[in-house]
Amino acid sequence: MSALIPIKNDSQANDKAMGGVRSDKALDAGDGHDGGWVAHLGLMPIAMEEFVKVLGNKPNQITKQREDVQVTAADLLDFRPEDPITEGGVRGNIKVGIHNLMEDATTAEISRSQVWQWIRSPKGKLDEGRKVTAEMVRAFTQ
Repeated sequence: MSALIPIKNDSQANDKAMGGVRSDKALDAGDGHDGGWVAHLGLMPIAMEEFVKVLGNKPNQITKQREDVQVTAADLLDFRPEDPITEGGVRGNIKVGIHNLMEDATTAEISRSQVWQWIRSPKGKLDEGRKVTAEMVRAFTQ
């Protein structure tokens, strides 16, 4: 997904945002996706251009398989945060869902599920050592 949008009255910032959209869609197409999401209708031509570069006239990339990737149910349940969990990160996820910062339903769901994982996993600890708990999350909503 590319959440970037056109920026009026600042051509330099707009060029940077449009470059980001182009890069995101080139990555999507190159990774084997058949389509992608953009945050603004005006970005569809950029997305289409990048997908057409990869797909040409083909309807999909079903033949592009990743035989080197083997994922098991145990892998999906093996929760290991790649980056440290910070209090700011927990608070940020809470704000997305309850303080009118939600970009869309997907963003809220990702934030909610991440906090849920942190609470339930013994590995869900802040970078300074405190365990993320339901009580902590409730306190952060005050």
